[in-house]
Amino acid sequence: MRSLLITLFLFVLVLLEGCSGEGRKNAADKFYSMEDFAKVKKTDMHYHFNTTDSAIFSLAARDNFRLIGIVDDRPFGLPMKDQQEIAFRLNDLFPEKFSFASTFAVNGWDEDGWIDSTLTHLKYCISKGAVAVKVWKNIGMDLRDKDGKFVMVDNPELDPVFDFLAKSGITLIGHNGEPKDCWLPLEEMIVRGNKNYYSEHPEYHMFLHPDFPSYQDQIDARDHMLAKHPDLKFVGCHLGSLEWSLDELGQRLDKFPNMAVDLSRMANLHIHAMNDRQKARDFFIKYQDRLVYGTDRSVNRTKDVQGFLKNVHDSWLRDWKFLVTDEMIESTDVEGKYQGLKLPSAVIDKIYSKNAESWNLK
Repeated sequence: MRSLLITLFLFVLVLLEGCSGEGRKNAADKFYSMEDFAKVKKTDMHYHFNTTDSAIFSLAARDNFRLIGIVDDRPFGLPMKDQQEIAFRLNDLFPEKFSFASTFAVNGWDEDGWIDSTLTHLKYCISKGAVAVKVWKNIGMDLRDKDGKFVMVDNPELDPVFDFLAKSGITLIGHNGEPKDCWLPLEEMIVRGNKNYYSEHPEYHMFLHPDFPSYQDQIDARDHMLAKHPDLKFVGCHLGSLEWSLDELGQRLDKFPNMAVDLSRMANLHIHAMNDRQKARDFFIKYQDRLVYGTDRSVNRTKDVQGFLKNVHDSWLRDWKFLVTDEMIESTDVEGKYQGLKLPSAVIDKIYSKNAESWNLK
């Protein structure tokens, strides 16, 4: 009888130890739910503001978001100067919910005095609160030298700008190149949003311009620029234009330790989850320190303010559902359904907030 009691006692100890160990494991892998959405501090690092209308900031406060407004040198829409003035104004009005990235104009880039005037402009924008500087796809797709050749982002004439940013600790945000869809006919594009964009902007639909630099030319120039400036903090927009391959993106993140990417081509991440959910989830966990949440939305004047705000809120919720739950979700931008990644809360905190702070986007 005594030996039986001892055996039972030891069995209970082992069982309790096992339960305790499982408890520790669960404590290490905590998860958020849909109900936690508004409780968690978040940053959307990719917004474009074409108005000082402030309704978006009421929503941002309710949904616990800080917004990073990005000024760019696009040849359509609101001019760069007007975007910049809006950013200055919003930075004064909403310092707790807004920061901005400035940019620089490339007109006259090869003329005497361009570097000095550009650096003077950037120093002024930084003094007004700019936390980053954007370089846009017009370098590589629009800008040409005096001989008619395209100017790529690794052109030596641009090095002083990137050297200045690296020395100043200012992050460079880069939209270099386009998604691979850009080099396909409209009917062969995978993402609906790409079809809509390139039907409206045929000047950037590279399938129509075979004489322009190729997709690989764009990626190679960006990589060469980063290799020349290893101390430069860099955030590649739209998954670094490597949205089509987690393997290719992972290779760049391994090669360039100061490179992060935003998630603003979320539809491609849905495709990866459809094709191989475990691989997609493993990618997020492996590179959890290098991924920054961003949506690439624009804020314009509108008569339907509530409709716009609902659209933004619903979009933020869909992304949250994809990242924090393992529910089945039907895509709004590609054909098919996919399962949420259900990432640990520690990973979610990095993607939505901590990584933006690490790349000085705060």
